Amino acid sequence: MKKRESLPADYQSWLIQLKTNIKAAQQRAALTVNKELINLYWQIGSDILERQQQQGWGSKVIDYIAQDLKKSFPELKGFSRANLMYMRAFAVAWPDYAIVQQLVGQLPWGHNLALISKLKDREQRLQYAQKIQTHGWSRNVLVHQIENKLIEREGQAVTNFSQSLTAIEGHSELAQQTLKDPYIFDFLSLGEDAKERNLEAALTKHISQFLLELGAGFAFVGKQVHLDVGGDDFYLDLLFYHLKLRCYVVIELKTGDFKPEHTGQLNFYLSAVDSQIKTEEDAPTIGLLLCKSRNKIVAEYALRDNSKPIGIAEYQLENALPKDLEEQLPSIEQIEKEMLGEVGDE
Repeated sequence: MKKRESLPADYQSWLIQLKTNIKAAQQRAALTVNKELINLYWQIGSDILERQQQQGWGSKVIDYIAQDLKKSFPELKGFSRANLMYMRAFAVAWPDYAIVQQLVGQLPWGHNLALISKLKDREQRLQYAQKIQTHGWSRNVLVHQIENKLIEREGQAVTNFSQSLTAIEGHSELAQQTLKDPYIFDFLSLGEDAKERNLEAALTKHISQFLLELGAGFAFVGKQVHLDVGGDDFYLDLLFYHLKLRCYVVIELKTGDFKPEHTGQLNFYLSAVDSQIKTEEDAPTIGLLLCKSRNKIVAEYALRDNSKPIGIAEYQLENALPKDLEEQLPSIEQIEKEMLGEVGDE
């Protein structure tokens, strides 16, 4: 290979920018191709639907379409009878072409199939489609969020945000929507007698799934975060920072029922974080108390006259699974071995 001559001083920086431009162009091209494909699928589905409704075409005609398109375009995939039926269902799901152009047309076909096959309500489909665009979910993440009823759980935690977070316009509404109830930790299986330290260790071991369940915007700071208050030592179960709310979030875990005194402890932690960790640029620290169960009225009373922003929500360790999936779960022995290893590492 011929040895290069001396390169211009700015060559390397220019090359980096060139590579960045090429990758961006490739991404735009892929998005354009996907958008055209989704538009085509919607048009085909709409044409089939219209002819069936207005001209009495039967379902058998879809078999003929699939056969004829395969003959005409043998190199192309996506025109099987099953996919043509999905195109028809796609047109039924989104009769307004403007929505296809502005929103779902930007999503991959697999994401669209998940939306129309797993959700019957059009408004919920729209909400999940918007979240895909905002958070860049993969299809598997989308299915996980739908099956765990993310939309129904958002904003359902008992909080005092409307009274305690009024200084910044819109802040209390965003904070309320950020919290859920219940939180579902279906990636864990600890049993009814799990201790809080076991739960904390398991959540931090599976931090990627935990962050997914918490929602977009949460950044993990640490567990058992040490605070020195007047010479006494205190430890926060879990500390996060929320990038949109621009505030610290203290999460305390309780493996039993919610008790009013829990808010007093969390209130103390929030004061300490505001004093020792929070900066002037940060919004007030938020507390989230996660309990195995809670009485909503008791929780509301506990927060009524509390000036610190606190949310109270339940969590579930696992959902009931179909029998054919139970065999895929780790055995009790495997779980115990994992948990013993985690406790031993501390």
